[in-house]
Order: sequence, then C-alpha cells, then structure tokens
Amino acid sequence: MSLCYADIMPGLFDQTNIGELTEKVDPDKLLWDDAVRLFETVYMASRNLAQRTRKEYKTDVIQLAEFLQPRGVTKPQDVGLRHLQAFLAQLDSQGLSGVTRRRKTASIKSLFNFLSASSLLAHNPTQQLTPPEREYNEPRFLTTLEYRALLRACSHETRDAAIMELILQTGIRLSEATKLTTYDVELPLRINRDPTNTGKIFIRGKGRKNRTLPLNYKACRAVKAWLSARPEIAEPALFVTKFREPMGERGIQRMVQKYMSEAGIRNASVHTLRHTMATHHVVNGTNLKTIQDMLGHADLKTTSIYVSTAKEAMKRDVQDHAL
Repeated sequence: MSLCYADIMPGLFDQTNIGELTEKVDPDKLLWDDAVRLFETVYMASRNLAQRTRKEYKTDVIQLAEFLQPRGVTKPQDVGLRHLQAFLAQLDSQGLSGVTRRRKTASIKSLFNFLSASSLLAHNPTQQLTPPEREYNEPRFLTTLEYRALLRACSHETRDAAIMELILQTGIRLSEATKLTTYDVELPLRINRDPTNTGKIFIRGKGRKNRTLPLNYKACRAVKAWLSARPEIAEPALFVTKFREPMGERGIQRMVQKYMSEAGIRNASVHTLRHTMATHHVVNGTNLKTIQDMLGHADLKTTSIYVSTAKEAMKRDVQDHAL
C-alpha cells in the first residue's frame, strides 16, 4: 500500500478533527488512501447517505484506485479524462451492466466533485465524463395464470402466503419486506371487500425514502392470517423463521423460488412480483405517478417502462383480471 497521511499523521483522522480534515491536507501530497478516507469520513457522512450507499460508493472509488495505481496514477491530482474512460471501458469488457457502470460513474463523479470543492484538486476530470447509456430491459412479470398458480402453491403456509400477497399487492422491494415490523402494519377493524376500507403499511424505503402504502382486502386478509399464526415473541420483525428469528433476504428468496418451481414458473424471482404489481396496475388504468409513488421510484422514466409490459400483458388477455 502507498504511504498515506494516516501513516504520517496518525491523529489526522481522529473524529475530533473531522471538521478540519480537508484544511490539513496538502493537495500535492494527497494519495488515494487519504482521498478515499476523506470521501468516506467527510463527504458521505455530511450527506447522511444510507449505509448501503456508502458501502457501494467506497467500493467503487477503491476499484478505480486499484485500476489506476498499477498504471502509475498514484494521486487523484494525476487523473485525466482518458484514465476514467479506460476504467469504464474495462468495466464494460467485464460484462457489467449499464446500470452498475452508471452507478460507479456517479460514485467517481461524487469523489472528484468533493475533492474539487474542497480545493484538493487543480482540475476536475469528471466534468466531461459521460456515463454509459441507461438500459431499459423489459421486466419479467407474471401472467394471471402464473400468479394464481403461485398463490395456490403457497396457500397452505400463512407466513409465505402473506409475504407473497403483500409483495404482489404493494410492489415493495425484497429489502423493504425484510425491514417490516409488526408496528408497521395497521389493519382495519373489519376486513371486507369495500375498496374504501383499507389498511396501511409503513415502508422503510431505499435511500431512506420512507412511504406509507394502502393495503387492499387481499393483502389485509393474508397479513391478518399470518399475525394470528405468528408466534408471540419479543422480536418485532413482521416475518420470522421457524427459529423465531427475522427472515432475511436470502430466506425470502429461497422461499419464493421454491413455490415458483412448484408452480412451474421459470425465469422469475422475488423482483418479478414487484414487476407484476406495476404491470397489472398500468393495465387496469392506474396513473403512472401513483405507481411511481407506490414503488418508491425517484424518476418517472423508471416507472414508464411498465407501459410496454402492460401492452404485452393485454396481448395475453389479462387486462380484465385484477390481482
């Protein structure tokens, strides 16, 4: 590893000095180790980014440093546009998706914008850096016959049926489902088919963007059945294992895949349930902005891809069938 400020001045990165970190650094001597540490300690902390985002950003800029150092670019000051383009070209040769490469580009831009704003760079090479084009692959969704077969396959397990129905009816992400607690669910006193008699569920969304979603009759009925069977334990997680521990993402993925196989459904995953919800809402005339809010999308363009899947769904004669 290259010599860095942390080796020369061990106290530089003490928490008590965070506010003065950038002022104590000599731009001409700033190496990658310190640039990454400043990015993590000052920039990401000041932005209050979610832990997952911080981890991804740090991984991305470390990968850039590991790519450039063997090529003689030992300091951020030495980075030019051609170096960054070479890095993105290598990512493309590795088969990384456009979505992943766009995120890495955003991470790199954030690093150099931070260093430039902190007067630690003479120039910002990312100002002319163009990210890869966004890819809009058509999502896989379940047909009416497929999701009915899926629900039949898990109908004998109240917990599994509740998870399946909840994702199908609300379109929540896998990570959001694992964060749910019993305190996040509000069911009506009487559960019936009256469309105005809905429940509520609080979702801890991606990037700390929380939202509250309505629960229709089917979701309320499935969740109530599970709550009646759920063991009485101190653990607040809504969905727990037979060992009375919170279900993680892998657990839900394995469960869904098991029922997908039993129902004869191929090339589908937990995320397919989310796509199914959005597709069928478009088919049934729900406003795109409403679907965007339900899914927690930051950009309406992301939601608009379901217009094409809805057209495909209508070709399969499912437009008259609600979930």
